[in-house]
Amino acid sequence: MKSLQQSLMTVRDELNKIEGAKFFHYQRDPNTKKEYGVWMENGEGDAFHADNHKAEQQISGTLDYYTQIEYNPILDEIQEALDRIDPGGWTLESVQYEDETDLIHYEWTFTVR
Repeated sequence: MKSLQQSLMTVRDELNKIEGAKFFHYQRDPNTKKEYGVWMENGEGDAFHADNHKAEQQISGTLDYYTQIEYNPILDEIQEALDRIDPGGWTLESVQYEDETDLIHYEWTFTVR
């Protein structure tokens, strides 16, 4: 079984492979305004127990990406990065335009083991 830290570092490492994109864990750098992603783990998803011990643990999380660019190619790169997390899975949950910031907000949920 991967450790919790190993699972989280897998997500971090895959997102950091995307050139030209900034990703933050938990909260953005306040100096970053126009284009960025924020990801965080939400808790445990499915788990498998054997011999009175946790044999596998799945971590669920959320990834939010904010952009001013319509049809931003980085969006496909984010989904490709989420696909590379094995074993894992993801869902594009919502896309919203935020009037106050003039940003398009994409939200994914993901799982990682």
